[in-house]
Amino acid sequence: MKSRKEYIQTLHNEIDEWNKQIDRLTARAGLVEDEYRQELQKQLDELKQQRAAIEGQVEKLSTSSAEAWEDLKSGIDSAWEKMNEAVGSAATSFLK
Repeated sequence: MKSRKEYIQTLHNEIDEWNKQIDRLTARAGLVEDEYRQELQKQLDELKQQRAAIEGQVEKLSTSSAEAWEDLKSGIDSAWEKMNEAVGSAATSFLK
């Protein structure tokens, strides 16, 4: 089992990867046809909201008590999974 510090570092690394993928999708948005651009922009907005929510949870995790961090961790794990799926889906759809 990872320590809290290792877990938080893993989350920061993943957020950095999501940022890179979102940047690639944002660049791609300028190159796609209008009908796809709107859908891509909608997905990008959703990804950014999810990422911001996870960043807020990671901040809470960083400052939480030792007892509370396990509870917070389970919520972050769930949000993290959903974010990975959403980023993967957007990348598959628009980075072909």
